Amino acid sequence: MKVGVLALQGAFREHAEAFTALDADVALVKRPEQLAGIDAIVLPGGESTTIDKLLDSSELRAPLTERLRDGLPAFATCAGLIVCARTVVDGRTDQHPLQLLDVTVRRNGYGRQRESFEALLAVRDLAGGPFPGVFIRAPVVEDVGAGVDVLAEHDGAPVLGRDAHIWFASFHPELAGDLRLHQRFLTEVKG
Repeated sequence: MKVGVLALQGAFREHAEAFTALDADVALVKRPEQLAGIDAIVLPGGESTTIDKLLDSSELRAPLTERLRDGLPAFATCAGLIVCARTVVDGRTDQHPLQLLDVTVRRNGYGRQRESFEALLAVRDLAGGPFPGVFIRAPVVEDVGAGVDVLAEHDGAPVLGRDAHIWFASFHPELAGDLRLHQRFLTEVKG
């Protein structure tokens, strides 16, 4: 299985290392032609407005959106969640989310850098106990559509879920030192 990792900005190396440790073939995606042949893609955490601008300058916005609309499985984490959201609250006026996930998110909803934190998350159907969620300037999911499957919450807000073939996390699973969510994503994509 070949997993693409959007490598424009942010925590793409950490996601690539996680999937490599799980024996996935990993391809860093920086140009449209690198979308060919991938079976899934990660949209990593980072700075959502920067990623938004780089999607345009790299000419990836249209082909990536098309592949995702056509059913390419994806795992959108932190800023990746913001990039894929239907609606972004407190976003910049020049920010254009891909509107692929039926969620409303608030940028930096959990606070700025100094309010970053870790929390143990009870993830539905995840063996091995709570998952260590790493929240760094994380978005808060304020609303989810009827078709969104919420897999974990923190203080009553969804922090992990999926909308059809697109998974999302408001935290950074790639920084947790725990590969269970990456493995579960792979298993579901292969299944």
